Amino acid sequence: MKRNFDNRGMLPTTKQILLAGLCGGLAEIIWIASYSYLGPGNGEEIAREITASLLPGMANLSPAPLLGIAIHLVLSLALSLTFVGIVWVPTIKRFGQPGILIVALAVLSFVWAINFLVVLPILNPVFVTLLPDSVTLFSKMLFGVAMALSLLKMDQQEHRTIAVSGNL
Repeated sequence: MKRNFDNRGMLPTTKQILLAGLCGGLAEIIWIASYSYLGPGNGEEIAREITASLLPGMANLSPAPLLGIAIHLVLSLALSLTFVGIVWVPTIKRFGQPGILIVALAVLSFVWAINFLVVLPILNPVFVTLLPDSVTLFSKMLFGVAMALSLLKMDQQEHRTIAVSGNL
């Protein structure tokens, strides 16, 4: 079975998309954990408030911070799936691979604005006060970079693998 590898509309595999979401989510976790360790943030409280945002009744339970991390990672997977499902093909068709990184940063800026300026102030006003806006925006930018670069890297590796195997 031959496939068209001109990078115009080819979708990453589900495995690649989920791995990219995991990379984005982990980039945010590492950034927030580092900021919390070196600065005034409290990583455990941030994770607990993620739980409070979706499962308020569980926010005071001892596993709430771990549940918050799990919720964050599930949302990261969903964000990556949504990004590829809505943005990947039009971006690749119009701008090619170089456009993915720029568009990912723009999309994740939009996601941050909706989350921190609209949804979270209503859903969980405490959450938006835990960190400065610049820290949370940078976190979302890291997500976008990690997701986009991992999608692009996996896409390039797949092209090389198929080219080497002679299935072009």
